[in-house]
Amino acid sequence: MKNITLSVDETVLATVRRYAAEHDSTVNALVREYLINLAAREDRARRARLELRKLSGNSKFRLGGKTWSREDLHDR
Repeated sequence: MKNITLSVDETVLATVRRYAAEHDSTVNALVREYLINLAAREDRARRARLELRKLSGNSKFRLGGKTWSREDLHDR
């Protein structure tokens, strides 16, 4: 595991320390959990995009050419 150094406003740090203490945690644990969740969410999004591209490539459906103009869309 790697150690990192962060710079945080003193007021923010004091607030987070209180929050961590109230939730029987530490600032370090809160930051670690946030980063783990962020990485997992990004990984899920990346895998979903890859799956969509794969499904799109395997699809037999193809889009035709544009049959409308901007003016057609806004014609009243």
